[in-house]
Amino acid sequence: MKQELEKLRDKAIAAVEAADDEPGLQALRVKYLGRKGSLTALLRSTGKLLPEERPAFGKRANEIKAEIETAIASRSTILAAGEKETGAELDVTLPGFRAERGTIHPIARMLNEMTEVFTGMGFEVAVGPEVELDKYNFTLLNFPPDHPARDMQDTFFVSKDVVLRTHTSPVQIRAMETRKPPMRIISPGKVYRHDRDTSHSPMFFQLEGFVVDKRISMADLKGALTVFAQRIFSEDTPVRFRPSFFPFTEPSAEVDIGCIFCGGEGCRMCKQTGWIEILGSGMIHPQVLRNVGIDPNEWIGFAFGMGVERIAILKYGIEPIATFFENDLRFLRQF
Repeated sequence: MKQELEKLRDKAIAAVEAADDEPGLQALRVKYLGRKGSLTALLRSTGKLLPEERPAFGKRANEIKAEIETAIASRSTILAAGEKETGAELDVTLPGFRAERGTIHPIARMLNEMTEVFTGMGFEVAVGPEVELDKYNFTLLNFPPDHPARDMQDTFFVSKDVVLRTHTSPVQIRAMETRKPPMRIISPGKVYRHDRDTSHSPMFFQLEGFVVDKRISMADLKGALTVFAQRIFSEDTPVRFRPSFFPFTEPSAEVDIGCIFCGGEGCRMCKQTGWIEILGSGMIHPQVLRNVGIDPNEWIGFAFGMGVERIAILKYGIEPIATFFENDLRFLRQF
């Protein structure tokens, strides 16, 4: 077996010295030193030797392994130097590579567009924590501990009294706690709910807003949201308000737009109704104002909230919602 070891060494060294490119050199490394290589196979056969012969055989095998590795490294250096001399690594006649420019993500683009509409109406942008106290996420928004409306939102609980915010309304509560009316504020940002299907994601973006002032009415709410819908979609987009329920507004209303896919004739997207829901809204509940120290007999206001992905899906004709978060460059390059 010693003779076989020496023959393998000579054969390997000769092959390495004759290698004329890097891929061929690496193939020789695998052939002789790999897990299924020739040298490895010989080492596995040491059990056939007498016990007293095994140490010397193993020592010599390790020496030969080192010799082959040294020969490979040396040949690799020579090949690299030869490529540089012949200019194989750089051909100045080849065309260059144009650096690919990034673009704004469609969700960021949509959020910026929505924000611009409301700031143009005099709204101020406010932000807040995504890990929120239950008090701000629910209680001060008129969600008592046993309120059935809590079941409408599948919540991620960090602890008993700490949650991942299910909406950006807590930002509005914090703003009303620390500021004096009148005020107009929008609160865009990420929110979290334990919900996932073709139209829902565990993490998504919302834009909510509110106004607190004197002599505010549903007419002001309707005017602001009609302007918003027609700025985002088109000037002739029909808008309607339907009675609804939210714990923090009274009265409450869902806002629909005429289906932008079928023109109101009825299709799969609007479920044959001719209308598509885009957001929820209403007059701020008097108890919410009391909770933050604002006298509802002196001040009144309205609030609204919408999913950014929902608006983007309608505006760009994209579904399912997961498309926005898959980072598929074929999709993102369209924007």
